[in-house]
Amino acid sequence: MITTPPSERDLHAYVDHALSESERQQVELYLEAHPEVAANVHAWQHDAHNLRTALQQTLLQPANPALDPAAIRQRLRRQSARHWATAAVLLIAVSVGGLGGWQARQMTLSPSQLPMTDALAAHRMFAEQGFLPADYHVEQSSDLQAWMDRYFNHAERLPDLSHAGFKPVSCRLLTTDQGGAAMVLYENTQGLQISFYIRPPGPQNTLLPRGSRRDGDLQADYWSGPGYNYAMVGPAEGPAAQLLNTVGL
Repeated sequence: MITTPPSERDLHAYVDHALSESERQQVELYLEAHPEVAANVHAWQHDAHNLRTALQQTLLQPANPALDPAAIRQRLRRQSARHWATAAVLLIAVSVGGLGGWQARQMTLSPSQLPMTDALAAHRMFAEQGFLPADYHVEQSSDLQAWMDRYFNHAERLPDLSHAGFKPVSCRLLTTDQGGAAMVLYENTQGLQISFYIRPPGPQNTLLPRGSRRDGDLQADYWSGPGYNYAMVGPAEGPAAQLLNTVGL
């Protein structure tokens, strides 16, 4: 049963086609009388449509042989070999010294190869800057999980960070070059924020080994699961940084 006037949860259920016929009519009557609310709901519907379209295109991709465990192990071995080769190049560059060493480092650390840059950008835009309002405000964690399941089938469960004092407070749907994505924002009683990020591996089906990297004052810990890439993003210093790398293990 929906409330009068409809709550934000009721309006999101309307966008997600989760209301009965009578409830849907009740919401539509309310929207007709409140055009400013109707404009927000129409924007949510537009975003949801774009996300569904992106996800459908991703799901129509052919089966990915790179998901085979043997292929994953082989890829990790190759990546490990490349890492050792990179270290060797850097060691030689340092021994040469000066400008030559810096140029060699720049070649081996191309920004285009840095993983989950989009997760870091989303955290800065929506968590730190509050650039756009959330698509979903959490009332109960179970409600958020059900809502996420509508868009990301068979994905890993949302992290339960209650033991560390963090609770999910909002979610934002995104459209990336790799497909539909989402960022779930967690917050503790001191106002410290960390985020969980999910997106498909994209047209190239690029899976990620477990890893961590720092970008300015933020840290991103990332990994891959069946069908999706994941990241936890938060402050690079303090207890939150230790919490990030425990998620997904």
